[in-house]
Amino acid sequence: MEKHGKQDQENLEQVEAAFDIPTYSLSEPHKAYLLERHGTLELDPIPSMDPADPYNWPLWKTRLKAHLVQKVANLVLVAFHAFMGTFIAAAIIPAYHDISLDIDVSIQRTSYLTSLQIAILGGAPLLWKPLSQRFGRRPIFLLSLLLGCVCNIGCAKSPDYASMAACRALTSFFISPAMAIGSAVVMETFFKRERAAYMGIWTVMVTLGVSIGPFIFGFVAYRVGYEWIYWVLAITNGCQFILYVFFGPETRYIPSDTQSSKAAFQREYLYFRRIDPSPFTLSEFIHPISLFTNIPVLTAAIAYAMVFVFASVLCSVEVPQLLQSKFELNAQQLGLQFLGLIIGSLLGEQLGGFMSDMWMNGRAKRIGQKPPPEFRLWLSYIGFLLAIAGMVVFLVCTANATQGVWTVKPVIGTGIAAFGNQVVTTVLTTYAVDTHPQDAGSVGVFINFVRSTWGFIGPFWFTPMFEHVGIAESAGVIAALIMGVSFIPTALLQWAGGRLRVKQSK
Repeated sequence: MEKHGKQDQENLEQVEAAFDIPTYSLSEPHKAYLLERHGTLELDPIPSMDPADPYNWPLWKTRLKAHLVQKVANLVLVAFHAFMGTFIAAAIIPAYHDISLDIDVSIQRTSYLTSLQIAILGGAPLLWKPLSQRFGRRPIFLLSLLLGCVCNIGCAKSPDYASMAACRALTSFFISPAMAIGSAVVMETFFKRERAAYMGIWTVMVTLGVSIGPFIFGFVAYRVGYEWIYWVLAITNGCQFILYVFFGPETRYIPSDTQSSKAAFQREYLYFRRIDPSPFTLSEFIHPISLFTNIPVLTAAIAYAMVFVFASVLCSVEVPQLLQSKFELNAQQLGLQFLGLIIGSLLGEQLGGFMSDMWMNGRAKRIGQKPPPEFRLWLSYIGFLLAIAGMVVFLVCTANATQGVWTVKPVIGTGIAAFGNQVVTTVLTTYAVDTHPQDAGSVGVFINFVRSTWGFIGPFWFTPMFEHVGIAESAGVIAALIMGVSFIPTALLQWAGGRLRVKQSK
């Protein structure tokens, strides 16, 4: 008993020193509950004593014989849901040629079916975020998947361009919630010390959707026809819906006396009523846009968006124009050109996510307190430089390649760019959430809005840039934009971010 009491006291001292958390303000039963549940008091934030609080969910779920990892299983479902947003948007890229012939429009106009979805993916979460605040994340995700399935069926049955564009727009609107609310789910479920690693799972899935969609559906379009792209997407949404019914608990936790009498399982899986009685206001629907006045969040969002539009959007949407015509590829062969983006994104996430947390936690141990969020930004410079290097390799090697003779060099370039893009994605998204943790949902919506808006505009000026500047020479334009809009502003943010955050809070 004496040894146990001494250990508890040491835990308290470590928490107060490293995390600046006033554990002395907790009641003794609360401390005992946390020690029993988590084995430590080094928790940031401090959970409640309610087993329905997502912070108190066990990593190892013992209530089901399947022994599923509850937190991680839920995050994987949400991350895959977010993945489906960009996955659906990019899925038809290898089939542009087939679709254009079938509905009698140009390939350039066919590409707008992807650009349209990118734009809606940015704006739709402005509506979904307030609804998820009132009714919970789980009902919104279930509704999203059900209606997304219906709209994908509509795409498969569309006889002309107008009906296909309408169905694609509705699909994008309904599938979009997880792309922005995912940051809130991570905030509501995982402690700060592990946040970047799990935030990285969500961000890397959003990025991978852009490349895995064409990689898979190149085979589908070539073997069985592009209509089956939509049928496969509809089936996938239906399977997601079923999985989420059983393994996707509610993460929006609001403590109240009326809910305390209900079992945790009932509140997590069976409660489909309004959980937040606060009335809706018009300002709430546009509130994420107000983050334009938050300089740290705005700078991170713009810096990330500039890298994303080149290292992700350009390297995917423009591949049919740059590589298919250059190397005379069919749909299946075209899909294989996205393998570099997939590998680069997965490798980049190791640095941006897991190693980013190690970077911050190691610094906390060395200085005896948690470092400022700006310390994480050191890793972003690696991402910026690799994104530039990858784009240079991709465009220069594409321009210099022999017509009709395939070479792997452009694919290597996209892989390097994707590595840098994923480092920037996870580091800057986590930084933005850490500087504004009280409203992580709005931060996710805002970053998604900036990224998608710039990603929607990009394809309209990529082609004129290639025509007037040249494919190889465009690499210099891209390098200058990333340096001027991403690298230098991030360096200034690292220098002045602490003062800006203090000023913002006032």
